[in-house]
This record gives sequence, structure tokens and C-alpha cells, in this order.
Amino acid sequence: MSPVFPMLTALSMFYYMCLRRRARTATRGEMNSRRAIESNTRALPINVEIVQYAKEVLDFSSHYGSENSMSYTMWNLAGIPNVYPSSGDFTQTAVFRTYGTWWDHCPSARLPFKRTPPTFCSQDYVELAFEEPVYPTAVHILETYHPGAVVRILACSANPYSQNPPAEVRWEILWSEAPTKVNGPQARQFTPCIKQINFPTNLIRLEVNSSLLDYYTELDAVVLHGVKERPVLSLKTSMIDMNDIDEDEDEEKYGCGMDTLNKQFSIVTLREWPTNGYFDKLPYELIQLILSHLTVPDLCRLAQTCKLLYQHCCDPLQYIHLSLQPYWARINDTSLEYLQSRCTLIQWLNLSWTGNRGAISVSGFSRFLKVCGSELVRLELSCGHFLNETCLEVITEMCPNLQELNLSSCDKIPPQAFIHIAKVGSLKRLNLYRTKVEQTALLSILNFCSELQHLSLGSCVMIEDYDLIASMMGAKCKKLRSLDLWRCKNITESGIAELASGCQLLEELDLGWCPTLQSSTGCFTNLARKLPNLQKLFLTANRSVCDTDIEELAANCTHLRQLDILGTRMVSPAALRKLLESCKDLSLLDVSFCSQIDNRVVLELNANFPNVFIKKSFTQ
Repeated sequence: MSPVFPMLTALSMFYYMCLRRRARTATRGEMNSRRAIESNTRALPINVEIVQYAKEVLDFSSHYGSENSMSYTMWNLAGIPNVYPSSGDFTQTAVFRTYGTWWDHCPSARLPFKRTPPTFCSQDYVELAFEEPVYPTAVHILETYHPGAVVRILACSANPYSQNPPAEVRWEILWSEAPTKVNGPQARQFTPCIKQINFPTNLIRLEVNSSLLDYYTELDAVVLHGVKERPVLSLKTSMIDMNDIDEDEDEEKYGCGMDTLNKQFSIVTLREWPTNGYFDKLPYELIQLILSHLTVPDLCRLAQTCKLLYQHCCDPLQYIHLSLQPYWARINDTSLEYLQSRCTLIQWLNLSWTGNRGAISVSGFSRFLKVCGSELVRLELSCGHFLNETCLEVITEMCPNLQELNLSSCDKIPPQAFIHIAKVGSLKRLNLYRTKVEQTALLSILNFCSELQHLSLGSCVMIEDYDLIASMMGAKCKKLRSLDLWRCKNITESGIAELASGCQLLEELDLGWCPTLQSSTGCFTNLARKLPNLQKLFLTANRSVCDTDIEELAANCTHLRQLDILGTRMVSPAALRKLLESCKDLSLLDVSFCSQIDNRVVLELNANFPNVFIKKSFTQ
């Protein structure tokens, strides 16, 4: 017999098994609903696509805009396009807070966590709800300025509009790719090839990485294409959906289900231990060093191979620094419970993005910190919407050595809860970006946390008197090196004077979009004279910045590396030349929308100062 025939027979059997599995998994309800659609001439056919724009923005990690307006905010992603197909910088788009690598070279930059898997490179996210749950067939992202930031698209099994939340929330990756450099800032419709999933969804999440971009990426709208019924394997199809062969294997490879990671954490899944091979001959410290390069899931898998490696993989010394952010979709109370015995010596813990939609409870978080919080020095909880006052109270009680606390975009914490942070007198870094911290609590924190070196209060809209806050910082926080007052609405020259007099070690100051500061009061020249160590100064959208301010910076702040004067109308090319000649370390200069600085001037400055990235934005 020809060798071709056995191969054909095997393929036929494989195809037959696929069809049988599909027939077994189809329920009577599905079959009846299909018959109903076929028999009703007014109903849409199964294969008709539904096209819908996002109905609502549910959650996001950051945005360039204000909490009290629509300009440059994530909320612009809801609804039909406002700008596309036009290109340029438009306020009606969604813009994240950062771009490029500039933020990694500031005094406030944090050290990265080791063991971050190479496949996880997300820096920001936004979650969008759509009207109708569908099986996705395509996702269109309308990018209108500096495209290329989207690195991952996910779909969620939970319906945000359902009255009965599911027992388990499942996330599936529809598409994922490393950041890529896109040539040119022009608008485009980005339509990656997405993976088929086996549940309908009306909740889509975009994750972005803007590190390769020359400026802020701007998104206009997201379009979800899908069908109401799960696509059925057709006899005419030329490709077999591998999801139908073994859904468990698919979940191990791609899934973000809770059980996947928890099975790896659990000692219950351990098999019979074979011999230890040649590892017995290696020094303990050498094995520990080798294993320190593995990701957390790999450690859990390796622990199932033999008794010796199990002991090494469960050694608390392997979990001194632990980032669970890359696995945010799979972390829940059970995960934390499994990790408790391994994290008794943990010093750095990253739980950013985790625990939302009920995955982590207040009691589960509290139990973990009571066992593992005594040695914690750094705690990252960005976008942790499960956090409440009880959680902050537990943190301050169980983490006596805490020096760094990140609560950015934890906008569900009630205003009065932040007063508990004042009990952590050892704090050196505190990030309260986009939180509801109120004035009394913040004054208490500044009064008792005199060791603070890095403080972020960007977009904190509950503060009534920033001059009083600045005065307290000047009196109590003498070691402050970086301060973020982005979109602070009511600080004046009085507060700036108190701040500059008391915090003379400041190396980084963000006063972007602070409309109450006016150059005519001398506040910026005072800053330049009092803060000679400044390396980063953002005066974004302050139209009053003038030549005198730039010349004072050139004369006094020679270590300046980053300067943003976007939107000023009163700075001349001559003043910029003085600055560039004096500040030899300058690497970023944003002069977007500066009316006296046209493209010709930018080209000339770029030619004479090639080491400086001079940004000039535009609108068409």
C-alpha cells in the first residue's frame, strides 16, 4: 500500500474526532436557538457580524487629561470617532500620561522588578464596555497620533452590565506583541489578527507600552466586530480550531483563568518525586542563583520535578522581590494563600492591577500581609480597586519597615482612609496620583513622614489649598527630591516660595497644567534661584513662561536634563539657545505649541544641539 493512504486515514480520523467533539459539546439550547433563527425570516443569520463602538470606559491606569474635563482623557474612547481619519494632536482623543523612556531617567524613577517575564511589557491599560456580548471576529483601534503603543488586547468573560456577576472572571488574550516602532505619527486603523475565544464578551481591555514613541500616543475610538453565536466548525473549512481539541491545554497555554496559576502554586499537584539527578552535587547557593532567573510560574513548575528542587523553589529567599502584576488576571485570594509560606521574607511586593472584580478580598489581602508584611520595604498597589480603609489600616500596622507605597489610580479608597498612612514614619516614597486623598489626611502625612524623598500628588482633586500643602512640605519634608503637582489647580506664587525655600534638595518638579501660576509674580525665577539641583522641570501649558524664566534656568540650573514648556507664547529662540548652551546635560525639550518656535527654528536647534530631543507637536 502506498504510504500516502495511512496519512490520509489518520487525517480523516482526526477530522472525525473534531466533529464528534463539537457535536458532544453542543447543548440542546444552542441547537434549538439555531433552529429558531433559521426558521424566523426576520432574525439575523448566525454569521452576520455586529459592529459596535465602545459604550463606556470602565477603568484605566492613567491619562494626560484632568479628572474634571474631557480633554485628553480616556473617556474620549467611548462612542464614535471624534478625530479619525485626521492626524495630529487633538484634545478630543484619549492620551496616557507618559511616553518614551524619559520617565525612566528621572530622579523619581523606580528600580524595576526582576523576574518579569519577557512577554509582559504593558505600562498602561484601559478597559472598555460594549453594548452586546459577542464572539469577537475583529478589533479595530483608531489611532490618530503616534501610533504603535498597543501591545495587548484582552477579552473578559464577565458582562459589566449583568445583574449576576459570575463566580469566576476569565480573561483571554486576543492578541499580543512586543512594542514596535511605527514610522511617522500619522493616523491609522490598527486591526491585528485576533484569536478565537469560546465565550462571548462585551468587555475589552487594551494594554499599551509607549517606550518606543517620540511623543504621546492618541487613541480616538475602538470598534468591536463579532457574532452572537459561537462560530461552528464547517465541513467546508480548511482549518481546524484547535480550541475544540482540548480546551484545558489551551488554558494552560493562553488562558488567564484563576485555576491555571493556582494549580502551580499548590503543593497538592505535586507528583511522586524522582531522584535529584546531579543537582545534589551543586552548592546550595549556586542552585539558588540559577533559579533566581526563573519567572514565578516557572518556579512553581520546577518545584514539581524533584524533592531537592521543590525545597529550593519554595525557599523564601527566592521571593525577596516578587511582582505579581504580570499575572494580574490570575491572582486571587487562593493565590495569595498558596504564596504565604514562601513570602515570609519578602521585601518588595508588586500587586498592581490585581484583585479587581472581587478576585482579591479585603480579608484575603489582610491575611497575606499579617504573615508576610513584617519585612516589606516596597509595596506597589497601583489600580488596586479592592483597597479600602481596612486595607490601609492593615498596611500601616503590619508593615513597620515600609519605605515605598504606590497607590496611584486607587480611586475607590475613601478620602478619610489616607490618614492611616501618617503612621508609617519611615516612608521615603509615596505615590497618590489620581486618588481622593483629602487635605487633612495629607497634612497629617506630611507632618509625620519627614523622611519623604519622592511624592506624587498629580490629579488629586480633593485638595482645597495647595499653598498650605506646599508650606507644610517646605517646613517638614526637607529631604524631598521629587514632587509631582501635575494639574494642581490652586497653588500660587506663595506656595511655590515656601516650597523652594524649604525643599532645596529638589531635583524634579512637575508643575504641568497649574493655571494659577503666573510668571509675572517671579515664581519661576525664584524656583530657578533656589533649586540649583533641578534635573527635570515641567511647566506644561503655562502660557506665561517667558525669556526671563528660561535665562534664569540657564544661569542657575545647569544640571537640567528635561524641560517642558509646551504652550508658552513668550519664549524666543534666543532664550532657548542660551539654555541649550548652558545646560550641557539637557536631553528633552518640549516646545510644542510655542508660538515663537516654528519648525525652522526647531530644525536649526536640532542641527546645533544633536544630543537634545526637541519636540514640536502639531495639529492639522
